[in-house]
Amino acid sequence: MIIVKKRLEEAKENYRELGEKSPLLGITNSLIHKLSEKLHLPIFAAMRYVPPFAKDALLECKRQGIEELLLFPMYPHYSTTTTLSSVEDVKEQCRELDYFPVIKVIEPYYNDRDYIDLCIEQILTATEGIERSTYQLLLSAHGLPVSIIEAGDPYEKHITANVESIKNALAERDIVFADIELVYQSKVGPSKWLEPNLVDVLRNPKYLKVVVYPLAFTIDNSETDFELDIEHREIAHKIGYEDYRVVKCFNASDSFVELIVKRVRGLE
Repeated sequence: MIIVKKRLEEAKENYRELGEKSPLLGITNSLIHKLSEKLHLPIFAAMRYVPPFAKDALLECKRQGIEELLLFPMYPHYSTTTTLSSVEDVKEQCRELDYFPVIKVIEPYYNDRDYIDLCIEQILTATEGIERSTYQLLLSAHGLPVSIIEAGDPYEKHITANVESIKNALAERDIVFADIELVYQSKVGPSKWLEPNLVDVLRNPKYLKVVVYPLAFTIDNSETDFELDIEHREIAHKIGYEDYRVVKCFNASDSFVELIVKRVRGLE
């Protein structure tokens, strides 16, 4: 209960910094609007910890008599804590609603070429007009407790493969950064988490010009807009970084819409 209360107060402060709300839902709704125009299918948001929850979407699906559900995880990398947890939540809510559609799930896309190309384009947009060879590129993934990885969760392997693909794609385009490093963010509690931790890397700089790319997110949220772009920027400012840049997520970009459309049509 102490941890829950502490995290709740931290979350409230984060949202105050962001204007009292996360950008997540608004961007998600914009993305759904664009997808609806392309796919001509009913599309619903189903979030895990904040409204709209899966139950809300499933009630409407049942009301409309929808017999097949296609789940598109907003997580490119698979983890029991994200994709599996969300899929199991949908299945549990279906059982509670006495609703039994066919359920299909889009496979992880962290290493697909068009996804990697999208990552590269976001990085290039954020670094346009600067001498990239003087900047360190930090690929920041959401952290996980090591105990979860040791229990067989493939998340770390997916992240590592994603990083290698991004490095190779940059090299193919002759795009050079002073250094490229994988880091992990959002550590909570005293247990051992995946390392290196982004905060530790920022506090012990190799370079004083950095670009941070939020590797594990497709839509900007409090962990990108607050944690990376406000909280960690303040750390960099206090240390004396010459430049600190945070790359935007795909959000409702046309390229991300096309990526989703391609995968949905592949399973129709």
